Amino acid sequence: MTTPDSNAALRADGPWWADAVIYQVYPRSFADSSRDGMGDLGGVTEHLPYLRRLGVDAVWLSPFYKSPQADAGYDVADYRDVDPLFGTLEDFDRMLEEAHGLGLRIIVDLVPNHTSDEHVWFQEALAAGPGSPERDRYIFRDGKGEGGNEPPNNWQSVFGGAAWTRVEDDGGAPGQWYLHLFDSKQPDLNWGNADVRAEMEDVLRFWLDRGVDGFRVDVAHGMVKAEGLPDWSSKVAMVGGGDDAPAAEEASRDEEIEATEKPVDLPAEDQGVPRVPEKNMTPSGDAAPPYFDQEGVHEIYRSWHRVLSEYDGDRMMVAEAWVEPMSRLFRYVRSDEMQQAFNFGFLLAGWNARNVLENVTETLAEAAAVEAPPTWVLSNHDMVRHTSRFGLSDPTSFPKGISAEDEQPDEELGLARGRAAAMVMLALPGSAYVYQGDELGLPEHTTLPAEVRQDPSFFRTDGAERGRDGCRVPLPWIADAPAYGFSGPEGGEDPWLPQPESFARYAADQQVDVPGSTLELYRELISVRADRGLGTGSLGWHELNAPDAGILAYTNGGIVVVANMGGEPIDLPVGEPLLLVSSPDAVVESEGVNRLSPDAAVWLG
Repeated sequence: MTTPDSNAALRADGPWWADAVIYQVYPRSFADSSRDGMGDLGGVTEHLPYLRRLGVDAVWLSPFYKSPQADAGYDVADYRDVDPLFGTLEDFDRMLEEAHGLGLRIIVDLVPNHTSDEHVWFQEALAAGPGSPERDRYIFRDGKGEGGNEPPNNWQSVFGGAAWTRVEDDGGAPGQWYLHLFDSKQPDLNWGNADVRAEMEDVLRFWLDRGVDGFRVDVAHGMVKAEGLPDWSSKVAMVGGGDDAPAAEEASRDEEIEATEKPVDLPAEDQGVPRVPEKNMTPSGDAAPPYFDQEGVHEIYRSWHRVLSEYDGDRMMVAEAWVEPMSRLFRYVRSDEMQQAFNFGFLLAGWNARNVLENVTETLAEAAAVEAPPTWVLSNHDMVRHTSRFGLSDPTSFPKGISAEDEQPDEELGLARGRAAAMVMLALPGSAYVYQGDELGLPEHTTLPAEVRQDPSFFRTDGAERGRDGCRVPLPWIADAPAYGFSGPEGGEDPWLPQPESFARYAADQQVDVPGSTLELYRELISVRADRGLGTGSLGWHELNAPDAGILAYTNGGIVVVANMGGEPIDLPVGEPLLLVSSPDAVVESEGVNRLSPDAAVWLG
């Protein structure tokens, strides 16, 4: 059976992004050129040849803008400048020029839902007072109840606690409240304001004029709020991993957060509360909250589409939108809106053939309906790495970080499954995203001691949520160098997060040109993917496909992909030559028949 062909309309001289393999760089943890223990743009530039040799088409950079770093740069104080932590605008221009010289595209993160409370606009809003044009750029409201002492509505922050913070007037008395769907240091912009729309379009042009090839749009489903800001609560469990708690119930855990907290001088543990992915999602089978997935976001993206269309080179946007059902997600990539949207359902499917099949089937059908390419991703900077998730007793679970007190993944099993999952992902039609370190098979750092953790979620929940530090640990480049070469062969200051000893065996220099290494497997997969045109191919389910038995099998570009997610070896088709295997012992010959071992995958043809 052949699935709907979402890429058919894109195949003839199609845009580069339709089938691109895109590599996510988390700048602070990629490579440190200044030897201060913090990754930077210079480190990215130094390792561009490594990425070119890996075979990826584009690099997505997580935020590097000027920021107080309350939420790891997702609290932007200046959209047109580089934070000194990461270098200068000149460093960015140099990196961009060298990337383009190597044939690599550059995608930058854009954070349009909110700014930092240290952004000049918010400081002007505080100074200008109620009813001013400056305050109208944000969502300020008078409070309810006697003296306006109650928040304007009952909305809860995605990060926990009330979504409103009260400010003081000129005389020091309690004044209005402002909305922050995330941390109190991240006030939401008012997208009904013409200044806001004009400013963000100008920001787009600023980076497009410098030559960037696209934008990853943060919280793409959250910028527009329902008219009147109505109260909202739901007892429907949020879709995703973890404990599936409703947003309102999750928020109540942070009772220590006072609704009247001020936008400045917050205690350290209240700085930059992290995003929990499942809390961004709309309830399964329920209407979206009045602050997510509102119709007005689509007009914004149509206007941005027109801006990008002014530039040559097939500039693109990819939406971070936790939206259900899938049909609503693909409304973000209609022909006059964005070009891509992250398929988080694939990431959440885990090591489970039935889950993967259902996601792939639905994704391809919905993508075909709007003639957009699907996307696929296994890990990113907000998730426990898939090699570790797949090594848990439940390989479909989605923990919010892992500590030494939690179940420890089976590292060998998780790596085997992670390599096989990469084979499944990289043969699918569409565009694939690789998080830095995936190509090395890096596991989560699961034993970080409390005293070195930096993700505020760990502190705000008194350790109940382990946080995202474990997937953000600096990369290992050289096994026998200080900090595994993160700051170069000679080393430098201690890295901003410590690395586990196990990283030595995953270091890039231990894998380059080493047959059977995870790095070489990724390079081969990406190379064959390009040669066979798998990204613009058509998927058909193979006769071996038996998801309830743990077998996933499909065809694309003359290749048969088989993944054994079950517990027993399976016979492979006779006469089909082995092209690539997920591990040297993945296939065993028995009585003239090749048998695929459990927790392994193969490309035939």
